[in-house]
Amino acid sequence: MTKKPDHAARLAALRAELTRRKLDGFFVPIADEHQNSYVHDSAKRLAWLTGFTGSHGLLIVLPDQAALFVSGIYELQARKQTDSKLVSTHHMVQTPWTDWIKKNLPAKARLGFDPWLHTDAWAKRAQEMVQAACGKIVPVAHNPVDRIWTDRPAPPCAPIVAHPRRYTGRLSADKRHEIAAELKKNGQDAAVLVDPSSIAWLLNLRGGDTPDTPLPFSFAVLHSDSRLDWYVDPRKIEKLDKAELHGVRLHPPSDFIEAMAKLKGRAVRLDSAATVRAIVSALDKAGAKTVMAADPVALPRAIKNAAEQRGFRDAHRRDGVALVTFFAWLDAQTRKREVTEIEASDMVESLRRADPMCRSLSFPSISGAGEHGAIIHYRATEATNASLRSGDLYLLDSGGQYLGGTTDVTRTVAIGQPSPQMRRAYTRVLQGHLALAMARFPEGTVGSQLDPLARVALWREGWDYDHGTGHGVGAYLGVHEGPHMICPNRSGREDVPLRPGMVISNEPGVYIEKAFGIRIESLVLVRKDGVGLGKKPYFSLETLTLAPFDPALIDISLLSGEERAWIDVYHARVRAEIGPRVSPAARRWLNRVTRPLRLKKQKA
Repeated sequence: MTKKPDHAARLAALRAELTRRKLDGFFVPIADEHQNSYVHDSAKRLAWLTGFTGSHGLLIVLPDQAALFVSGIYELQARKQTDSKLVSTHHMVQTPWTDWIKKNLPAKARLGFDPWLHTDAWAKRAQEMVQAACGKIVPVAHNPVDRIWTDRPAPPCAPIVAHPRRYTGRLSADKRHEIAAELKKNGQDAAVLVDPSSIAWLLNLRGGDTPDTPLPFSFAVLHSDSRLDWYVDPRKIEKLDKAELHGVRLHPPSDFIEAMAKLKGRAVRLDSAATVRAIVSALDKAGAKTVMAADPVALPRAIKNAAEQRGFRDAHRRDGVALVTFFAWLDAQTRKREVTEIEASDMVESLRRADPMCRSLSFPSISGAGEHGAIIHYRATEATNASLRSGDLYLLDSGGQYLGGTTDVTRTVAIGQPSPQMRRAYTRVLQGHLALAMARFPEGTVGSQLDPLARVALWREGWDYDHGTGHGVGAYLGVHEGPHMICPNRSGREDVPLRPGMVISNEPGVYIEKAFGIRIESLVLVRKDGVGLGKKPYFSLETLTLAPFDPALIDISLLSGEERAWIDVYHARVRAEIGPRVSPAARRWLNRVTRPLRLKKQKA
């Protein structure tokens, strides 16, 4: 039996280590040197200290208290997973850590931070905020959590493989020439690349250093003459055909910081939102001319070419087979017995992995029954594993990594007979989903302009959801990919206009604490859709995901004729594309749930 972690002892050990270093506190983020959210076990410092396993959050440890700041997505989860006697939980928007510091930081306190885990932009802001509270932030050479985490897992070292041209659509050399030309045009001599997704896409390579994401951890410097210096563990590329790396100079990761000194006097482009303080400090010390701008690879990576778009469509057909087979199985099983959350998520995982093109999940499945569905990023464990009971709603948010593309889909279904409130809530979420799916918008439209479309139907009921409506998705890369998104413009991040070729999620929801949660998510592809006045280009969204909605949860009386027609056309498409690929039993279920919606006639 696994021994329960003693988080009180771990926090006490960290405080003792801080005292030894003459520090009064320490920042512990959920991040690694590349600013990944889904991190390898060796980087899960915050989870090891507190028990919170979400993918976004910041812990501040002071001598007599500790505070955890999370987004609304994780607030319920954080409260359930942490001991409130050890850690207080705060909504990072409603109670920013900067406000908490002003009230709780002792005068002249020295707060430590690991410069390899925080961006330069964050460090500068933190310095201002802590100084305003009469304190000081101090970079540490060695992370104190690592010093006390004696059984910390070893860092990842998965082999790197070439990603075939039929999926990438372009040669790596062509990509490097194009982006190098952009650097040269902007008067920039080089760009430091820290995002593993950017490096993997640029080099047409994939790895396995991140859970459920085929990323190799490394750093790179792309020069304006298209040469690239790649800092990667040589063990990862032992079996890689070096012909794939023409024009690439290989270096061990230990040489990376020293190499910054060679950029003295050169204009070096950095993404301030992603580059950690340690790298920026090394460049400043070397006398480089740092230029803060977006990762030059991010936008080209986000705009999928024809081959990548074909790969996405193929991946979603394969994913649709797994999902339809799963929901047909679930319907049959729950009519005669109770299925648990873990049994359900294990089944959908096994169905995905049965496809030879599926390499892994794209993230740990969110399998929530009843009130667990209201925990936005819930993770079923042996301790919480609930049964799907009659009268429950069941929310499944899951996805797969296929060689052609990455999937992410959420469907909510009724187990047995749903209540009127459930049907009304589901239909309002569905209307928000449809409003975005049917949107047509002019060139230059940004995600924050589209976000209200998905919320208006919910606002009519006094409901809303505390997360964004859409995130970008990579081509057999990260399930969360920038720079584009659909969300309220509250984060201070630059709103990037949507462009043809971008893949993004459409996922409104509503969450009733201690009752149920509903989310409907499909991935969509931005595509050209004619022109408007003044010949301005217009765009629309092609739904990639192929999985039916639950007709038992749709209150048809709330839908417009246009909404009913869209659902019928979509369901007919799912039947046509998925029906021939599944078993007769699954096909019968699919035919039943995708029948055209019909309003019941009123009695005279």
